[in-house]
Amino acid sequence: MTPATGAFSAVDVAAAAVRTLAPYVPGKPIAELEREYGVRDSIKLASNENPLGPGPLALAAIARAAAEVGLYPDGNGFELKQALAQRYGCAMDMITLGNGSNDLLVLMAEAFLSVGTEAIVSQYAFAIYGIAVQATGATLRLAPAYPEGHPMALGHDLEAMAALINERTRLIYVANPNNPTGSWVNAAALRKFIASVPRSAVVLVDEAYIEYVDDENFPSTPHWLSEFPNLVVTRTFSKAYGLAGLRVGYALAHPTIGNVLNRVRQPFNVNLIALSAACAALDDHEHLKRSVAANREGMRQVQVALDRLGVKHYSSVGNFLLVDCGRPGGAVYESMLRQGVIVRPVGGYGLTNHLRITIGTAEQNRRMLDALQQSLKQAP
Repeated sequence: MTPATGAFSAVDVAAAAVRTLAPYVPGKPIAELEREYGVRDSIKLASNENPLGPGPLALAAIARAAAEVGLYPDGNGFELKQALAQRYGCAMDMITLGNGSNDLLVLMAEAFLSVGTEAIVSQYAFAIYGIAVQATGATLRLAPAYPEGHPMALGHDLEAMAALINERTRLIYVANPNNPTGSWVNAAALRKFIASVPRSAVVLVDEAYIEYVDDENFPSTPHWLSEFPNLVVTRTFSKAYGLAGLRVGYALAHPTIGNVLNRVRQPFNVNLIALSAACAALDDHEHLKRSVAANREGMRQVQVALDRLGVKHYSSVGNFLLVDCGRPGGAVYESMLRQGVIVRPVGGYGLTNHLRITIGTAEQNRRMLDALQQSLKQAP
């Protein structure tokens, strides 16, 4: 056999759809910031984590489960599925577990998209949607968002999304609330949209921030599953439940969709400790109440301060705010890093003057606001 010659290029031999992918860049970790910038006592308000962390019931479950990490987890996640089924009054075969809800967003693309098919995403929707679609070789159709000046500026324009549906459409992502804008769509508008989608396409409603929402007009999508067999609802334990580091989420859908997802889902995709912690977190109603209340108070604290500073921000029902710095956001972000405060630049979304800021504790919020004010003075 003749030895191979010439330089090897992984990009050249990668799948065509992967060659042009830009990887998702997560929020900068505290350890990386302190290593690179030499700062200490940093805070991270970049990844929409719960500043209170896990509740006591979840922490106790984690400690108990640690003794069993030499064993594989239950690949079917029976106990967590059973708990979720009781919570939502649905059958267990309507639940699919994921390594965070992010896993399920990707599994949906793998299961329903291929070359020659299309997916629809709103302009400023979560970046993972587009990455997941592109990796399959399917075509991504981007619907324009609502413009500045609209009551839900930068949010999903469902009519614009509906206008892109055709016979090749197989998957539509709707983030509600949406990251990074904080915007949302109400029950009447979303229900009308889902009803208009042909049964040849699946609508995925991503509700990662649902626990923070306090709006009587917000959709209760799990109640719609019996009416819309092409509806999928994804939720996560990473946000309000404080389990971001364990990576566990779930999808609610018609059993036929769950059957398809399980054909591409990796075995043991949710680890043993995550399964135990999530079961316990579901029962820790007091910790969830504290987390939601702390976010509500922190949101008010930050919004009032931003108004006082004259900094534009957008309506949000999540645990974060999109802020318009009125100048390049990258420079403001860098200045805040040097003060030991990590927020999230969103230039990759085309929002070059903006930052996304997670709501933290009262003290974290005060420190972030001080750093932001100082950075706005320094940035050109």
